[in-house]
Parts: sequence; C-alpha cells; structure tokens
Amino acid sequence: MSLIIEPLAEITPMLQQALAWQLQACVAQGASLGFYHPISGSQMVNYWSQVNTELLGNTRVLLGALIDQQLVASVQLVPCQKQNGQHRAEVEKLLVHPDYQRQGIAQILMHHLEAYASQLGIRLLVLDTQSGDKSEQFYQAVGFTKSGEIPHFVSDQQGNLYATSYYFKQLQ
Repeated sequence: MSLIIEPLAEITPMLQQALAWQLQACVAQGASLGFYHPISGSQMVNYWSQVNTELLGNTRVLLGALIDQQLVASVQLVPCQKQNGQHRAEVEKLLVHPDYQRQGIAQILMHHLEAYASQLGIRLLVLDTQSGDKSEQFYQAVGFTKSGEIPHFVSDQQGNLYATSYYFKQLQ
C-alpha cells in the first residue's frame, strides 16, 4: 500500500465525487458528520461547494489520503479567523472510507494535519464528536484531551438527542 498525504487546493468535479463517496459511506455507517443518511445530491453539492469556496479563500485546509491515486480519506483544518485566536484551528470531517478503515490511515492523516497546522503557526487544535461514538477512543489515542460535553447537541433522523464531546490538543 503506497499512501500519499497531500493538501488539496481545489475541489474539482472528480475530487468532489471522491469526497462525496467518502462522506456518504461514513454517514451510511452511522458517523455523526452533520448529515442524515442518505445525503441528498443537492446537500452534497452545496456542502462541497462551500468547502471549495473556503479552500480558494485560504480559510480552510483539506488534506487527502491517496492510495494508487484514489482518494480514500480526508480531513479538514479550519484556522480561527479572529485576531485573538489565530493560534488555534478546528479539526473537521475526518473521513476514512469504510473499505479503508482500521489500516492506520486516520492516524497518519492526523499526524500530517498536526505537522501542517504547526507550519501555519497553529498551537492549539480543537474538535467535537458525538459522545459515545467510536471516534472518541481514536481522538484520545492520538493525544486529544476531552474538555467536556454539551447534552442534547445533535439529533438523529428519529429526533433522538445526543451529547457532543469537545476535545483539544496543544501542539509543540
């Protein structure tokens, strides 16, 4: 397996298909990523168009993990735009297609994200995830510290409410 991690500067139509494939598969598997399953085509186009606008405006970073030139995972970094918060950034949408999970790709991707963030002068990463989700164990394993929970923060399609956990990691 030849894994390449690289920043993706613009979402082309072909890249949007690959990103949509990842996101749809992860949501179908039960990941709480801001969407219900199935994600409509228009929701998908709108979401990735907004991400692309932020990429082109240099207010968001998208890192992709490629195996044999196929995008199999991605993660986003959103640096804080406030003057007093330029030392921090939010980690969003760590996606690994289910066919490629449990192979260490997420860990490698997060390591690259941290290195990239450090190069930008970022010293604090923050993220949130649904409380009780398997992602909590992952984020703890890669050095993030849970700072708290907000109850009833997200809902599922049936209207059940769930807490969200907040995590942080200080970079060297």
